[in-house]
Amino acid sequence: MSGFLGAAYDWVKAAHLIFVIFWMAGLFMLPRYLVYHQEAVTAGNVAEAANWVEREGKIRHIILTPAMIVVWVLGIALALNLGLADGAQGLGWLHLKLLLVFLLTGYHGWTVGYAKKLAAGKPTLTGKQLRMLNEIPALAVTLIVVLVIVKPF
Repeated sequence: MSGFLGAAYDWVKAAHLIFVIFWMAGLFMLPRYLVYHQEAVTAGNVAEAANWVEREGKIRHIILTPAMIVVWVLGIALALNLGLADGAQGLGWLHLKLLLVFLLTGYHGWTVGYAKKLAAGKPTLTGKQLRMLNEIPALAVTLIVVLVIVKPF
């Protein structure tokens, strides 16, 4: 099945990268929204907390989740095109990249779940913890870019 994209490969890769950028933008924004939302909940500012619930819902439904779905669909096509399912050699970098993308997908799910906790007025983390967790996408995408460009193994 490898090479089935033919001349469309570069277009699929470009679209994949565009939607990765959209997904990462959402993964950078939503955790920051959670920090502000939590501060509103902690301060007892019900009106402000309600505004953050609305904002978080919009970013999830308009940017974050649709972009993630497109990233996965196009990424799977690209991986299959490279021969992942055929047992092609030299794709160790791709295996690690896929693991990191799975972890980012889990992080995505966690942020959505935590947003729902905040919407229910039940924060379980401190602002400092949320700010630290906000760095996860930056670290993951840095590793992913190095893997894709350098292909170290």
